[in-house]
Amino acid sequence: MRFAHNSERQFAKLLDFYGIEWDYEPRTFTLEVDASGNAAGGFTPDFYLPAQDLYIEITTLNQKLVTRKNRKARRLQEQYPDVRVKVLYQRDYLHLLVKYGLEPPSQLSDQFAGSPPLRLDVDPPAKADHDAPAAEAESA
Repeated sequence: MRFAHNSERQFAKLLDFYGIEWDYEPRTFTLEVDASGNAAGGFTPDFYLPAQDLYIEITTLNQKLVTRKNRKARRLQEQYPDVRVKVLYQRDYLHLLVKYGLEPPSQLSDQFAGSPPLRLDVDPPAKADHDAPAAEAESA
């Protein structure tokens, strides 16, 4: 399979390693139409995880492209409220590389000491029981 970016290939390898089913760019969502009703703009998330019913967009590029992808992800959620999408930013992606033993760019590997773990869920974490110890609440 050909990926548009090396980060997508590495993410696919990570998903494969953990036995997570995925599809690469399976759908383009129309976000704009022209005066004739033809699609004039869309968004194709990088991955779809069927078991989680979740689309993943990996963004490791420059800030201008990150801003554009964020805008598209927000518009996707506005126009398709039942579709779940998570944008993985460069920091998230690099954290995954470090956490799971893939090769991080050497100049960035020191950034991750003490970084919090990445959450792939798009829903806010459940409120912890007020009697539960703080450590248990953080792992929920």
